[in-house]
Amino acid sequence: MNNRHTIHKLDYQDPLQVQQLIGLLDAYACDPMGGGEPLADEVKTRLATDLAKQTNMFSLVVYVDNIPAGLCNCVWGYSSFAAKPLVNIHDLAVLAPYRGLGLSQQLLRTVERQVKEAGGVKITLEVLANNVIAQNAYRRFGFAPYELADGAGRAEFWQYYVH
Repeated sequence: MNNRHTIHKLDYQDPLQVQQLIGLLDAYACDPMGGGEPLADEVKTRLATDLAKQTNMFSLVVYVDNIPAGLCNCVWGYSSFAAKPLVNIHDLAVLAPYRGLGLSQQLLRTVERQVKEAGGVKITLEVLANNVIAQNAYRRFGFAPYELADGAGRAEFWQYYVH
């Protein structure tokens, strides 16, 4: 392995690229920091068709020596306080054999370029409290926990499952 890497913005209409993304996402789901369980087959099937319908998303895959090694799934949003586009990184993962090569920083730089080209204001993401390795990577890039104002406290990411 000579560690030559490239990053591609995926074409959701390309079945091979979508299958590579799903393979990476499944590996991430199996990781302890991704939930520790594989994606259900029905989820993989829906992803293959539903991603092509999403107009507010883009995905990046980093290849090392032409092998898919990491992914970054991004969702376009809008900052009502800045009146500009933003990107939320929904998933960012690098497969274990490729960690330590700086691939997450390369993916983040590529996302940053996309946001700048769109005249966007910021990139947001969520990170598990115990995922210190990811937190360090994000801090190295320039991310920090979100606080709107002094004394208001840090923002928390909450969820509610619709029944």
